[in-house]
Amino acid sequence: MSWSAYGHAFLGILAREFRRFLQQRTRFLSSLVRPLLWLVVFAAGFRAALGIAIIPPYETYITYEVYIVPGLVGIIILFNGMQSSLSMVYDREMGSMRVLLTSPLPRGYLLVCKLLSGALVSLAQVYAFLLLARLFDVEPPVLGYLWVLPATVLSALMLGALGLLLSSLIRQLENFAGVMNFVVFPLFFLSSALYPLWKMREASELIYWICAINPFTHAVELIRFALYGEFSVLAFTVTSATTVLLTMAAIVGFDPGRGLLRKSGPPRN
Repeated sequence: MSWSAYGHAFLGILAREFRRFLQQRTRFLSSLVRPLLWLVVFAAGFRAALGIAIIPPYETYITYEVYIVPGLVGIIILFNGMQSSLSMVYDREMGSMRVLLTSPLPRGYLLVCKLLSGALVSLAQVYAFLLLARLFDVEPPVLGYLWVLPATVLSALMLGALGLLLSSLIRQLENFAGVMNFVVFPLFFLSSALYPLWKMREASELIYWICAINPFTHAVELIRFALYGEFSVLAFTVTSATTVLLTMAAIVGFDPGRGLLRKSGPPRN
């Protein structure tokens, strides 16, 4: 198999993901409206609670609105990862997923292309949100928009791999909504997306440790540090390791030798 075949496969999957995204205009609007509502309404409600404080990694006084922006970036890529996995379940039910995975290219490579394509779609949504956030006086350093790019891609790969793993386990489209809520909300609320970890510790030691071991916390911290020109070794290590483990588990989950494609039944007409 030539290198050009690998390149054409990736470009084909990427083009399909972007076409699907552009055709679903409500998906793009909801990906912007949801975090903007959190930014305006939630931040206003909690401004009095947290006010202005020294919050790492900045070592300076910042507003709560600025603090939660990386967390809202995290929720954008989290929901996009779940949306991508929902499309995987739909494709499997319609039979197009079977066609993709029976390509002569390695199955692992095709799934990684799917993950990377979803991450690039998330990237477009994230930058649209960051530009809109400037209207609300959220203005990170100009270079922060460049530094946050690899952090966002890595976090999107991790959350996309989680969604991919879920799509390998869920066989019916109707069951996905409940499972998605069961996964998304604990990941989001039991993290540092909305509150600093030290605030969590003041409230409950147990909740603090749950947040500390939550991989989504480290994805958000990686984005938070990068957006302001810092680098967290711990956040990068945890996010990278989790990405690798989830991707490997998803590839195993889509192994036909384990019965997934056979149990999914024949393609529907």
